[in-house]
Amino acid sequence: MSRAALTTVEDLDRRLQELHVLTAQTPLYNPVFQLGLELSRQLENGEMGLDAIEALVAEMECEGLRTRAARLDRMLAPIAPAENAARLDAAASEDDFTAFAVRWQRPAAHVVFTGHPTFLLSTAQTEAVTQAASTGDHSEAAVCVAAPDRDTITLDYEHGKAMDAIARGQKARDRINERLFDIAAARWPKRWKGLNPMPVRFASWVGYDMDGRTDIGWSTSIRYRLEEKAQRLASYAETLAQAAPETAAKLARAAAHAADMAARFAADLSAPEALSAAANALTAEHADKLVSLDPIISDLESEARHADQDQARTLLVAAAAMRADGLGMGWIHFRVNASQLQNAIRLRIDPEGRLNLASQAALVRMRELLAEVTPLKSNFAALAIENSTAVRQFLAMAQILGHIDADAPIRMLVAECEEPTTILAALYFARMFGIDDKVDVSPLFETESALEHGGRFLDAVLAEPAYRDYAHKRGRVSIQTGFSDAGRFVGQVPAALAIERLQGRLSEAMVANGLTDVSALIFNTHGESMGRGAHPSSLEDRFQWPMSPWARRRFLRAGIRLEPEVSFQGGDGYLWFGSDELALATLTRMAEMPLWGADADAPTDLFYRRTDLSLDFYRAIRGVQHEHLESATYSRAITAFGLGLLNDTGSRKSRRQSDLASDRSMSLRQIRAIPHNAILQQLGYPVNVIAGIGTASDGNREEVAALLRESERGQQLMRLARHANALASIKTVAAYGELFNSAYWASRPYRGDEQHIAGACLKLAEYLTKDDRTGVYRRLASRLRVDAMKLHFLLDLLPDETPLPDREHTRRSLGVLQSLRIALFKHMFLRAVMVPQFSRANDISRDDVLEMFFTLRVEDGLAQLRRAFPTSFPSIDDFTVDRPSDYPDSSATGYAQIHREFIDPIARCYALSLRITTALANEFGAHG
Repeated sequence: MSRAALTTVEDLDRRLQELHVLTAQTPLYNPVFQLGLELSRQLENGEMGLDAIEALVAEMECEGLRTRAARLDRMLAPIAPAENAARLDAAASEDDFTAFAVRWQRPAAHVVFTGHPTFLLSTAQTEAVTQAASTGDHSEAAVCVAAPDRDTITLDYEHGKAMDAIARGQKARDRINERLFDIAAARWPKRWKGLNPMPVRFASWVGYDMDGRTDIGWSTSIRYRLEEKAQRLASYAETLAQAAPETAAKLARAAAHAADMAARFAADLSAPEALSAAANALTAEHADKLVSLDPIISDLESEARHADQDQARTLLVAAAAMRADGLGMGWIHFRVNASQLQNAIRLRIDPEGRLNLASQAALVRMRELLAEVTPLKSNFAALAIENSTAVRQFLAMAQILGHIDADAPIRMLVAECEEPTTILAALYFARMFGIDDKVDVSPLFETESALEHGGRFLDAVLAEPAYRDYAHKRGRVSIQTGFSDAGRFVGQVPAALAIERLQGRLSEAMVANGLTDVSALIFNTHGESMGRGAHPSSLEDRFQWPMSPWARRRFLRAGIRLEPEVSFQGGDGYLWFGSDELALATLTRMAEMPLWGADADAPTDLFYRRTDLSLDFYRAIRGVQHEHLESATYSRAITAFGLGLLNDTGSRKSRRQSDLASDRSMSLRQIRAIPHNAILQQLGYPVNVIAGIGTASDGNREEVAALLRESERGQQLMRLARHANALASIKTVAAYGELFNSAYWASRPYRGDEQHIAGACLKLAEYLTKDDRTGVYRRLASRLRVDAMKLHFLLDLLPDETPLPDREHTRRSLGVLQSLRIALFKHMFLRAVMVPQFSRANDISRDDVLEMFFTLRVEDGLAQLRRAFPTSFPSIDDFTVDRPSDYPDSSATGYAQIHREFIDPIARCYALSLRITTALANEFGAHG
């Protein structure tokens, strides 16, 4: 007899609670898998169709969006512009003009809009979430009107979204600057026009980041920079239309000229004559061509001195924006890999390939090269024929600085940079093309090796006389620390502590090498969710997580000016700037809590005094994370089908290419960091956040708990862990393994009440006898369970400072979503083995196609089935032959029925599963 139909989300929620009770009787009982089975039975016996499942998914999808909007609201509050104006007034409390001017001309942070693959939500969903967070209306009527239809994500799409976010940020910064000028005018009526505020600076690497991708050509970067120039000049002109019409007209003409140049570089430039024409147009002298805003800024400030308050404020706000952004939407970051730089320099330092570039001999030769280099002129033809990626970047930068924007410096980020020779090579090329006074070379520390040896690397680089001269010329030392790969390879908590230690080592190296008179620009590329480095509990934690107060104090006490730079990544990051209200709230929170701020006189946190405990704690967590990373069990569990759980969320691919045979032994290093973290979310357990903390406290739990209770840093670490743990479910991890349990499929029709699918179940059971995934997932779940129990013992000794609202409801929602997806996968697997036999084609067998479905390479499998069972044929009526034919007759039909009964349901199940993916990620707060 069938159980009562599970027709509503309330039914599913209630049933999951009932099933959870049974775990008290049988500890290994799995409520998530059981609910998936009950849904599967109703789906297979016809009590429920895919339409009903879709309605349930849509309701849960709506709840996820509402949760996302409420979280954004909670993190940013207050959001109303009037409240933020009042908060800004309170923050601008200086009673001395000089102190006021110094405070507000120093950016609270540099904000970088990066293009990582995190465009999770459709445009409609993004707008619904941001509107709900902006207005405080999180109702179904406000949020759930958004269609789930996903956008096709191209590089142009990502660049457009980044520019939209920056434009809203610029508008919010203008509002803050207007307020600052009004405050200054009221307090210091004779001096306020001398204020040069810069509360925040913007930058982007979208379209300039070459690391790990080959689809961005040099002309793409040139085109984007010209498009940004045209957009920014047009917005400057609009701002000044009333207050300075002549200047506005000049800027509008310059915008039109830049737009014309952008269109030329968007054309096909493969022919030398086409490139020559575009290059000559850009480099030619022209009345409307602007490459520097310095004269215009001077004119605006001069005009403001004789204007009334309203006009002067408008002029000065525009001048402040120009000083911050230059002739673009902000600064730009090019990024290359260290290996690309090494390949480029090897031709000059070691053409015969005999030198080890990490050797002292290579370093000596590099110094000689750097001392001998003389600047060379370059043009677009040189750029077009250059085949070295790294040199091409320097050539592109030279053209941008020479012909597009001479004011804004350019960052050169070097990924996986572990040798001083690499930094000197970057300086060499910058000097060779005459741009070393405008380019900030910045090594990225993100891999396990780079973090471990980064201190010695910094000591070596800063000890180089050529580098010290360069740092004084630029006025800063630049580095980048990243949480994506670091969080994947050593875990989020050890990554945060290793990065913090490296930042402290930078302050020491700057002191030791006489560089306390230049700034330390530290770019922290953390993400939006807990999975790759952003803190989920509060905005204060989010701002302090990538660079702790302890690290900041190291610079403050050494007298080094700190320039903190943070990343807002992809679609998830752009949500913080998704409306004018949200952008203003985000920047006001930064103004209240500048990211360089810390109390230099604060007593040292216990976490850093009790290093006998904290270092052991760090090493033990890292050890557990390392064991997972090296474990064949963990690697197989993540790669077994995990990428098939994910939507496309960016223009860069989630993994490198592999064939069916290599999927079974795929290395974790073949999956990029963000998809890796996203898979963990989708499997239900953020291993790289939680794992190891419980084990690390085992043996002296009371003492560790006391340390964590009394330390602000320790409390912050545990807020992250507790938040992740509140969303984690080991039962869900185990449930996915049972999908591949041959015994389950063989036993399912055993009692005779599912005879209509008995044949399919037995086919599945037979096919899966050789599958290893059930054992893999059981082993992983067992390891996680032991560690999790120790974590629970530790958490019992610590106060819950920021309990999740509706924690139990959230956990049940996650469980319901996972059960729905498991039911969909079962339906999909059953349909796959029911498909009639088809002939082998192009070396693809039926077993190969089944394996595609079981590894969730569903689109590949569907493509093979559609090829095997086509529904579109040439019609006999298309031909005008003279002889008649009775064939094809009514019995020679196509495969429409096979599509209707098997292929279409598989496609629909998978599409619904990807909507569940989005709903789950929304509960976690971001993709990955």
